[in-house]
Amino acid sequence: MARHVVLLRGINLGPANRIAMAELREALTAAGFAGVRTYVQSGNIVVDSAHAPGEVAASVKQQLVDRFEVDVPVVARTAAELAEVVARNPFPDEAALNPKALQVTFRDDEAGPDAIAELQARATPTEKVAVIGREIYSWHPDGIARSKLALAITPRKAAATARNWTTVTTLLEMASA
Repeated sequence: MARHVVLLRGINLGPANRIAMAELREALTAAGFAGVRTYVQSGNIVVDSAHAPGEVAASVKQQLVDRFEVDVPVVARTAAELAEVVARNPFPDEAALNPKALQVTFRDDEAGPDAIAELQARATPTEKVAVIGREIYSWHPDGIARSKLALAITPRKAAATARNWTTVTTLLEMASA
């Protein structure tokens, strides 16, 4: 059985898509996941499962629809994959300086060359962006809320979701425990 980190997009950020984490943990446990834990209220879950990450994401997504009538993108990585994401961080100095200004966007597929060029074109002179595998690392020292780069990284309907560096490293600690 492998440990997985499951990331939900757009949960508990406003009046829509409200899910109590205790109810979510209960639903996922009832669905056969073991060791279910959550981190903060924004859809960060650690589970144990014998299934591949894609199957874990699909199962969690179905539980969200069936139990909570919430249909949002869901992305999953094994603990080992998340450890690789952390190890590959191309912006370690920035992460040490302000971990909340560094985001990692987790996608279920790799961004193509055109998408990468568009992201680089949207970056302001103070921002940085790097695409490594299915992850997009982005540095937003002037804030994420008004960043045109941040908006372009995660299109509305994409199977992708972003987390700041603090959350990424906390989830790795949880998944490694």
